[in-house]
Amino acid sequence: QVHLVESGGGLVEAGGSLRLSCAASGTMFNVNLMGWYRQTPGRPRDLVATITPGGNTTNYADSVKGRFTVSRDKAKNTLYLQMNSLKPEDTAVYYCYAQTLTYGSVRKTYWGQGTQVTVSS
Repeated sequence: QVHLVESGGGLVEAGGSLRLSCAASGTMFNVNLMGWYRQTPGRPRDLVATITPGGNTTNYADSVKGRFTVSRDKAKNTLYLQMNSLKPEDTAVYYCYAQTLTYGSVRKTYWGQGTQVTVSS
């Protein structure tokens, strides 16, 4: 089992910055992908960013490219999402996730509880 706890959300003005953190614990040996999703009322969770275990390969949604940066501190088992130049459209609940791939290609996805980010105009 992988346990994830997000923090760092809050209220900011447009153009401001926030850094979200995701503390991971549990069985991390088989984690092959981590990242962030976000969700607004009435919509499914949208992928924001992913990062590979080595931290060298990242992917971003087009809407956040150039503004958000995902990173991982392996020693602390912590995932980060640095959000700059925030826009009102970034307002959402942000969820950290971790994907595991075990022998036999069995995949599981674990989610944090979410942290609210609100960007005012």
